[in-house]
Parts: sequence; C-alpha cells; structure tokens
Amino acid sequence: MAGVVPDTGARPEEAAPLAPRARLVPALGAVYRAQLSRARVARIPLLFVATFQSVGIMVLLRGVVDGGEAARSVVSGSSVLVVAFVALNLLAQYFGQLRAGGGLDHYATLPVPPAAVVLGAAAAYASFTVPGTVVTAVTGCVLFQLPMAHLWVLAAVLPLAGAALAGLGAALGLLAPRPELATLCGQLGMSAALLLGVLPAERMPSVIGWARDLLPSTYGVEALARSFDSHPDWVAVGADLGVCAAVGVLSLGIATWAYRRAATR
Repeated sequence: MAGVVPDTGARPEEAAPLAPRARLVPALGAVYRAQLSRARVARIPLLFVATFQSVGIMVLLRGVVDGGEAARSVVSGSSVLVVAFVALNLLAQYFGQLRAGGGLDHYATLPVPPAAVVLGAAAAYASFTVPGTVVTAVTGCVLFQLPMAHLWVLAAVLPLAGAALAGLGAALGLLAPRPELATLCGQLGMSAALLLGVLPAERMPSVIGWARDLLPSTYGVEALARSFDSHPDWVAVGADLGVCAAVGVLSLGIATWAYRRAATR
C-alpha cells in the first residue's frame, strides 16, 4: 500500500548506558592528589606568610607572657592559627572563586561523588599546613621553654582541627553569594582563630569565652595546650580531640550539602 513503510525488523539504536559513578575512596584520592599538586605550586608563599605570622605573634607576646598557662595558650593557639589561615581562610576563597567562575560545573559533569570533591580539597589544604604548624610549635617551645616530650599530640590535633576548619572554610565559600563575601568570611574566621585561640582564655570576659567555645579550632588548641603539662590529663586531651572530631564531621557534612546545593543551582 502506498505510503506505508515496510517493517524491516530494525529498531532504533538504544542509548549506551552511562559509566558508573566513581567510588568514594578512589575519587577522594584523585581529588586529593590533584588539589595537593595545585596547592604545592600556588600556596607555598602563603604558607610561608602563615608560618611567619604565627611565629611573629609569639615573638611579640614573649615580652608580656612569662610562662605558665598563658605561654601554653600562646604556643598552641599560634600553631593552630597556621591551620586556620590555610584550611579556613584560603579554602573559603578557593570555593568562593570556584563557584563564581563556573568551576563547580566542571566537577558536576564528572562521575565523582560530591563528598569526594569536598573531602579531597579539605584534606589537601589541611595536610598542606603540616610543615608550618610543626615549625611554629617547635619554635614556640624554644621561645617559652616548654617541654616537647608530648609534642606528638600534633599528629592528632592537625588532622582533626584541620578537618573542622577546612569544612567550615569550604561551607563559607560555597554558601557565600559572591566571592568577595567568601573572602571576607574567611578573613573573619581566621581573625577569630587568632583572637580567641592565641589569647589566654582566663583573661577573656565570659561572653568572649562563650564565643571561643563555638570556634572549632578551640578544642584542638586546648588539647595541644594540655600536652605541655609535665603530667598531662590524657582524659581531658582525648575529650577535646573527640569534640574536635565531632565538629569536623559536622562541618564537612555541611560543606558537602553546600556543594550539592551550589552545583545544582
């Protein structure tokens, strides 16, 4: 019959199935290596500035702080300040610029879990602070004549405080509507870590002390400060590290949610 197309048995070509999404751990490792390579090239001068800033603060306070509890607060707060400068301040700027420049669209097209992007970047920026933090802590112990026998506590303080601060920095950068506001929030967060972490807690008003308790890095500072005692209270050190770990999980979870929200808008 005219106008009827004979059935040849051919069927429309079926769409090829999409490749499965990458698993979390391999994707996390790939993002971590990429971010660490990028940070190694671009952030070394800033890491030097962060270390020099923290050491300079300790040198200035050496003239007004003789020792005791105040000295422990100064050294531990200055050491964690290096982490705050890089993991909080710079990561907030990075994600703010990534969102404004369309970089999140690139990550969204890849079969990479959102958690891998956030955790990989946070881990890279946090681990990048290790040399500066160790140098600051050792220099502070020499300046204030503090014992270094338990300085290995840094091995726990660094990743836990780094995770908490990096998660906070990523969340600030992803939630800020403009990169300028992300930079401002990162700077304010670092300033809070400086004022509330370095200055001795017993010399602050009670209202400021409450704000200090809300800062994620406070518990890392407290754990490191306790380790300078001749006989540290390890239960209290463990409790501080536990709180720091819980805050880190919470802040990284919020950052992952913020990444999903920013990538789908």
